[in-house]
Amino acid sequence: MNVQIRAKDITLHAKNKAHIESAIQGFSKYTLDITTVNVNVKAEKKGVSIEFDIHIAHASPVVINQADDNLDTAIDLAIDRASKALRRLHTKVIDHSKGSIKDIKTLDA
Repeated sequence: MNVQIRAKDITLHAKNKAHIESAIQGFSKYTLDITTVNVNVKAEKKGVSIEFDIHIAHASPVVINQADDNLDTAIDLAIDRASKALRRLHTKVIDHSKGSIKDIKTLDA
């Protein structure tokens, strides 16, 4: 998995980078084939904006945008939203693979 963390007009401390990287490593529990994660952090007029761009093989990318006044709060909210989106995608993939042709034929009859 390729991880890139970029900051524009703001300095990220080692604590913030470590928090983001540990959360990204936690995304592996969803057993999705995550190829690339791009994290963009930038300062805005009022607060901070964070964007998670998660590329998954054989699926559309998951893009999460989060803005808040506090950097730590924005990071936590973005991580929560990304986890929720990946969990939903994982559930969709697992539920889709459970169905078989026999199940579909019995439902139609």
